[in-house]
Amino acid sequence: MKRKSPFRVVVTGGAGYIGSHVVKLLVREGHEVLVIDNLSTTSGENLKYGRLAIVDLSEEEKVFNLLKDFKPQVVIHFAAFIVVPESVEKPLKYYYNNVGNTLRLLSAMKRAGIENLIFSSSAAVYGIPERVPVTEEDPLKPISPYGESKAMVEKILRDMDLAGEIKYISLRYFNVAGADPEGELGPTYHQPSHLIIRALKAAKGELPFLEIYGTDYPTPDGTCIRDYIHVTDLAKAHLLAMEYLVREGESQVLNCGYGRGYSVKEVIETVRKITGVNFEVREGKRRPGDPPVLIASNKKIKEILGFKPEFEDLEIIIKHTWEFEKRR
Repeated sequence: MKRKSPFRVVVTGGAGYIGSHVVKLLVREGHEVLVIDNLSTTSGENLKYGRLAIVDLSEEEKVFNLLKDFKPQVVIHFAAFIVVPESVEKPLKYYYNNVGNTLRLLSAMKRAGIENLIFSSSAAVYGIPERVPVTEEDPLKPISPYGESKAMVEKILRDMDLAGEIKYISLRYFNVAGADPEGELGPTYHQPSHLIIRALKAAKGELPFLEIYGTDYPTPDGTCIRDYIHVTDLAKAHLLAMEYLVREGESQVLNCGYGRGYSVKEVIETVRKITGVNFEVREGKRRPGDPPVLIASNKKIKEILGFKPEFEDLEIIIKHTWEFEKRR
């Protein structure tokens, strides 16, 4: 994947969970990286590579000046709020940041003459899909403000593309999990909301129990089914997307998943197997904004980017996360 001529890349939200894994891989591949992050949802302990500018995207002039001085060929945009239930409770917070601040970033990019964007989107744009696996051509019917915010940005990017103002690749993540196989990076959220990390914290005794949000879904065991993708495989997809966008100059929307799903109860049993801890589980009510089943069709990303997953196994995903979590 190495190039003779490295890129200069700006990564917004690059101190976060996914962003830091992408930054590590970019630097390892010889690219020059500037991270723009306000450190609002992370301690920054994951950011071990690249240069950091602590700036909020609402500060458009500061962002513009950073872009103008650094002159990146590509911007990879992660900076967003991501907790679905919180978005239902605080929609304005999500629209202001996820949509409003993305508009400010796009404005700064246009003024600085930067045309290539990799956008961190989400399977939440599909809402409750009519079929699974869900394809990129299926209708967007988000059921949470978080999902709506991602769908809105995708519409903005399509319109800008049609106007000749930008070229982009929107990567629709399914459930991102795992940790750096080398043990250097991993999930460091202030308030983790993802199932695997919450289950591991219950196994460590940092949570008194793990709550399951709903056991009456129309699935074989009554719990939600999700398609989990290892964060390192996802990071590699970003580099492939960057190479493709600069080389081909063609905008794309691509699912990022493995094409198979695991239920909440299956994940819990796998965590118990990996950790050897039979932690307490309690059954709670459904959370707003949770579809019963969400599984990706990954045919398009394999065909267009040549994406080849390396860690396509739930046990490996959980094992890598557990190794990282035990050292914290």
